Amino acid sequence: MFKKTLFPLALFILFNSCSAFKTIPQPEREFRGFWVATVVNIDWPKNGNDALDKQKQDYLRILDFYEDLNFNAAIVQIRTAGDAFYESDYAPWSRFLTGKEGHPPKTSESILKWMIDEAHQRGMEFHAWLNPYRATFDLKTNVLSPTHDFNIHPEWMLKYGKKYYYNPGIPEVRKRMASIIDEIVANYDIDAIHFDDYFYPYTIKEEVFKDSLTYDFYKNPNQSVADWRRSNMDSLIKISYNTIKKRKPWVQFGVSPFGVWKNKSTDPKGSDTRAGQTTYEDLYADPLLWMEKGWLDYLIPQVYWSMDLSVASHIKIVEWWANNSKNTNLYIGNGPYKIRNNSDKAWDNINELPHQLTLARNTEAVTGNVFFSAKSLMQNNDDVVQIIKKKHYKRKALTPIIRNTSDKPKQKIELKGIEEKNSNTDLIFKNLKGYRFALLFPSKRKKKTEYPIKKLITKTAITKNSVIVIPTKIIQDRKYIALKFIDLFGQESKPIIVHLKQTN
Repeated sequence: MFKKTLFPLALFILFNSCSAFKTIPQPEREFRGFWVATVVNIDWPKNGNDALDKQKQDYLRILDFYEDLNFNAAIVQIRTAGDAFYESDYAPWSRFLTGKEGHPPKTSESILKWMIDEAHQRGMEFHAWLNPYRATFDLKTNVLSPTHDFNIHPEWMLKYGKKYYYNPGIPEVRKRMASIIDEIVANYDIDAIHFDDYFYPYTIKEEVFKDSLTYDFYKNPNQSVADWRRSNMDSLIKISYNTIKKRKPWVQFGVSPFGVWKNKSTDPKGSDTRAGQTTYEDLYADPLLWMEKGWLDYLIPQVYWSMDLSVASHIKIVEWWANNSKNTNLYIGNGPYKIRNNSDKAWDNINELPHQLTLARNTEAVTGNVFFSAKSLMQNNDDVVQIIKKKHYKRKALTPIIRNTSDKPKQKIELKGIEEKNSNTDLIFKNLKGYRFALLFPSKRKKKTEYPIKKLITKTAITKNSVIVIPTKIIQDRKYIALKFIDLFGQESKPIIVHLKQTN
């Protein structure tokens, strides 16, 4: 629910519009994410035919940009339309990565592993974004690999509009998605599996999604088409969540639905909006049920409208989700792609996005924001970037703790040695299994009870060998530092003091 009523909030926003760069309170924990869309090369790679070195440089440019803004999570699309940005038993290599579908990159290196490692080295989580049911992005099926499901399982496919989709009503299709998820979770050190808003496709006027034969075969007695379709989505979400948790309980499962569940005009429980389509009625997705059942670790409604848009007010929709979320972390999806690029002229105001971030931070149930898409702030909107950098994201923040976490790692944290290597200082520990990141703080010899995030020097990844690599220039001439460790569930360890000038 809101910490503040809307009237005081409006005054708060008005005041801050007069002092755009005034920093507002910085939370210790806040999800700060950005979507990296790879379908049709929206964000990355810029072209599937680019040399691998250029693709890498472009990817690192995105990470570095958002690291400088103190973001802590990259949500990267690795399945766009029945394809893969990794070697898979179930999908061909994506043409958006390699230029031709089914052709591997010209390297023996695992591209996805490299992408994950680079995110972790910058203190960011890596969320693997999958589009479960879009099979093609157009009708040019001649470009598809012989190993694409369109060619192997044509009975799974339905044409709708100018795309082909997997038929969500076929149980084998859901099992295939579970296998894809398990393959990724088992083989890669990801932090989450992420679905976007594409469940059943958005409604196209005067077009029919031709799943009537599947409905007749699989429906329950007296079950309507709409309820049957929603039950198929429920089954997908449930099997996805269970598959992830069975393999690695710490890997999160998050979904980013279209921002309007239902309009109040069709259901008193709905939001005070007049959206042309809704998540529940058009996409046949019911995130309220998924939260109630405990099938999600986080939810990111896509609230891409301006604050006061009459048909779909950002303020009203955020308030609605805040009042209707449960059992999960709630973040808000924002649409900076609209800045100076939308018929809604509210987006011409450089304070539109900052006001949305202020709203989120002052809404008790909301613990973060995610931006669509990565390139939106990297091109022509530096004035907006400077506002949010100085006002909202001045300091780093830890990501929220995963709901229903397990116990913290129980092994004793023991430093084995310190080595100077080139321009780095390596802190070598005996066993840091179960930990993902290390937090480095300035300290004296005596340990403090608390080390606030505002004093953080750096956040860095822990290697597989339990080594923390710190650039020596960061340490400077410090004699002591304090370290805290973040486990796989996002929980903090107690601090330890490291004497940097000790003799090995």
